[in-house]
Amino acid sequence: MELKRERTYRNLFAETGRSGEEIEKKILDAVQVFFYGSEEERIYHPVGADMGYLEDTGNHDARTEGMSYGMMMCVQLDKKEEFDRIWKWTKTYMWMQEGMNEGYFAWSCKTSGEKNAQGPAPDGEEFFAMALFFASHRWGDGEGIFAYSDEARAILRACLHKGENGRPGKPMWNHENRQILFVPGCPFTDPSYHLPHFYELFALWADEEDRPFWKEAAAASRRYLATACHPVTGMNPEYGNFDGSPMTEPLPWHSEPHFNFYSDAYRTVANIGLDAAWFGIDEGQLSAPLKLMCFLGTDLEAARCVFSVDGTPLEQTVLHPLGLLATTAQGALAVPPVAGEDYETALTWVNWLWSKPLRRGPRRYYDNCLYLFALLALSGKYRVW
Repeated sequence: MELKRERTYRNLFAETGRSGEEIEKKILDAVQVFFYGSEEERIYHPVGADMGYLEDTGNHDARTEGMSYGMMMCVQLDKKEEFDRIWKWTKTYMWMQEGMNEGYFAWSCKTSGEKNAQGPAPDGEEFFAMALFFASHRWGDGEGIFAYSDEARAILRACLHKGENGRPGKPMWNHENRQILFVPGCPFTDPSYHLPHFYELFALWADEEDRPFWKEAAAASRRYLATACHPVTGMNPEYGNFDGSPMTEPLPWHSEPHFNFYSDAYRTVANIGLDAAWFGIDEGQLSAPLKLMCFLGTDLEAARCVFSVDGTPLEQTVLHPLGLLATTAQGALAVPPVAGEDYETALTWVNWLWSKPLRRGPRRYYDNCLYLFALLALSGKYRVW
């Protein structure tokens, strides 16, 4: 695959009639609050002269999810100082240098840097690697941990080759079906971890010997998403079996079920939308965002409860309503700009997102991360570097 560096990215906010100045202000205002707002508003916190972290404000910790999201936001926004601060905090406190998980990152740390866990979450690793490759291409490689492309390749090498040649631990991808795992070595996946648009790029920039694997993983993930997203509702479970069905087995570390359309699951249609914008390769998955928009309908209040994947409403309130709105709106990137009812539905969701501010309060972290990503994606500013 030949990568086109110069490409046009859709700007759905412009498609709804907003001016360039309005769109720029919307993004800059959100970035200002997210990174530099008051203690009751911000997510990002600088530490000392050269480090910083993003706080999960609901759990009062720093997670590889949020740290890698922060790095991706910074490289898209051309914020090198903040990117380097977050990466140095990550390498200083989260990186594991020995034991079964050496080469991976502890998924949760106290904001002091003390590890809360000794295990990784693969979505963090894949976002770290992608953000580091983009940083290398946008700013150039530095030295040590700031040799971004070397760091990215080392992460992907660990993800695929743990357990080989006497190296301890387990890989983050299933080598038989090419699917990412919920945690290393486990027998199921998480649909929202599947990022085929990242794997297409890993197939260009990872270690040469691994590039065929990543190309196959991109195709495998698109096929998986086509089966994991319900054919009527477009919804997917938080955790899934490799055949796309919801994973219903009880887990020793979770008392709550994870087979419904809830929290983590919201990210999937946003990922499908970004994949549509970057590559547009359809294995049946690109129809899911529109199905979700149509199922949820034109009444935002209908999206306030939790659903089973088949659309059965459950007596449980959505924990992250802005996150659900943001990700569904980002999925509009998968809807072609062709006049008609489908396109009008997509623009309705984009307009709903535009009308909403950042979330406030202790649960703002996850919602506002997804909100800021959606602002970047829908304005054509979430790009391949």
